[in-house]
Amino acid sequence: MSDTTSNLRRKISGAEDLQSVVRTMKAVAASSIGQYEHSERALADYYRTVELGLGACFRESGPVRLPHVRNTKAAEVTIGAVVFGSDQGLVGQFNDVVADYAVKELAAIPGKPEVWAVGARVHERLAEAGLPLVGLLTVPSSVKAIVPLVGQILVESEARTGKGGAELHLFYNRPTSGAAYAPVTQRLLPLDETWRSEQAKLAWPTKTLPEVMGGGAAALRALIRGYLFVSLFRACAESLASENASRLAAMQRADKNIDDLLETLNRTFHRLRQSGIDEELFDVVSGFEALSARKT
Repeated sequence: MSDTTSNLRRKISGAEDLQSVVRTMKAVAASSIGQYEHSERALADYYRTVELGLGACFRESGPVRLPHVRNTKAAEVTIGAVVFGSDQGLVGQFNDVVADYAVKELAAIPGKPEVWAVGARVHERLAEAGLPLVGLLTVPSSVKAIVPLVGQILVESEARTGKGGAELHLFYNRPTSGAAYAPVTQRLLPLDETWRSEQAKLAWPTKTLPEVMGGGAAALRALIRGYLFVSLFRACAESLASENASRLAAMQRADKNIDDLLETLNRTFHRLRQSGIDEELFDVVSGFEALSARKT
């Protein structure tokens, strides 16, 4: 019995240590969700400002030649795709969901796909699906680390769109409610006439009409760079928030399972311990009765 209770003590101790790790990971994930959601909210005003500036430029300048426009036939178009996933595990179906969604959406777009994977886990999933992968990018570990990743993606996409005829699509998970998320896509390039018309329709929020300073072409280029940057930054931030929400949900399930295991182990331990005490008491009583019988 003592050997069995010793084994149970070791199992209980191991489960408690594991639960401590899980709860630490829960706290880290919850904290990370907060910083990425805060960056998204801070980015919303900047994104709105860029959109309003683009609309003002387009209304003032009229039809203009945009950079990154498609000038080749659909069959010759390079379909660039950036799929945001994770480098680490313990995120449930996070990578499977976005990878399956990207595979399905890219199959419906005519052209030659070239895929960058942000995260080793999603890279493996996309490779298994047979997509042509041209790069593996590291998932940022903080809000500040998103900026270098965005710059790297822009440099890579510029090198390819400079050839003409390229598209760039973003695939990532977006938080919905609680720990839930859903895969979404955004076509970032080309900046075609449809996109220009949509921006030009945005109404200015005040009665004071805007004026483009410093030359319309220079202002337009600066605003387009801002638009591309903020779109990529937001996609990455939303993906990271979804990843940590998925990890938090996984850790909550693990914490509950460990609680259930500890309850079972403790119940078994106390039952065995009580059984051992009862046996010892029975032996004492039996011995006492035997001695008493001899004296009489």
